[in-house]
Amino acid sequence: MSALLEPPRQAAPQSARRRPRARTGLAILVTVLALLLAGLLAFHRFLPDLFGAGLLIDSALPWFGLAIPVVFIAALVSRSKAAIGSALASALVWAVLFVPAIVPLSWSAPTASDTTLTVASQNVEDGSGTAAESASALAATGAQVIALQEMDAGAREQVEAVLSESHPYSYGIGTVGMWSTYPIENAQALDLGLGWQRGIAADLSTPTGAVSIYVVHLASARPGDHATRDEMLANLADFVPRDENERLIMVGDFNAGSSDRNLTGLTDQLREPNQNGGGFGFTWPASAPVTRPDHLLQRGMDVVSNETMRAGDSDHLALVTTLNL
Repeated sequence: MSALLEPPRQAAPQSARRRPRARTGLAILVTVLALLLAGLLAFHRFLPDLFGAGLLIDSALPWFGLAIPVVFIAALVSRSKAAIGSALASALVWAVLFVPAIVPLSWSAPTASDTTLTVASQNVEDGSGTAAESASALAATGAQVIALQEMDAGAREQVEAVLSESHPYSYGIGTVGMWSTYPIENAQALDLGLGWQRGIAADLSTPTGAVSIYVVHLASARPGDHATRDEMLANLADFVPRDENERLIMVGDFNAGSSDRNLTGLTDQLREPNQNGGGFGFTWPASAPVTRPDHLLQRGMDVVSNETMRAGDSDHLALVTTLNL
């Protein structure tokens, strides 16, 4: 009888019945996107370079981290453990790939020894007309070695006029040059197998012995057009195990971002130091840097300091790195 007296139950509103379905759909979407993001980050090197997509993905890889907070917030909204777990997985993969490289060098840098070597490098941009200004600014840092790329004949003469007294030893070929306070020995054009005069190799005669130094400006890389640069990177990597000096520096414009798959032949053998204040140390374009085609890679030395700076009116920021000898 009591059951007959109960008021009839009202049907749930259509919106209330649909809400769980909507969250389920969001959870599935977020889970798929988060796993795709994690897979892209972890396995980007194995993606085919169709229509130049591989180069673009490699270059932009650090920026994919901006998607992680969006994915994580969407996962929280979905209230799905699977979606939240997938978002955390993508964050973890990004952190493993990039956090070690963006930790400030100042947190762990050794104390400068009695003898250090400071190397400054910049692509001075052909046609900028400010190569001499760049040289003057880099010399003011106290760098013993100044490496410049993308110089024309006029720029080389202007730089020589600025640096001839402070950096009396020099060597250059093509668009690449190096000026040093230490004697330069065994200098030669670097044969990368393509007939391009865009690299030099030499020994620096420092107070603690020889240091091999390579100054390079590799071919440009564009989506669908980077085979020449890739070959130059591969040939350059072959020099590392054959170099007899324990201490070695490769510096210049590699036209390859730090996460470019074709740079790994070098970074598997040489180390690139972190930035003094942390971060990625992007160098191009100078007005609003979004990638880092300029590098100093080394072995056999401890890095005391590493930073970027504006010099002249080039579209590249300069690198200034100090190493213990």
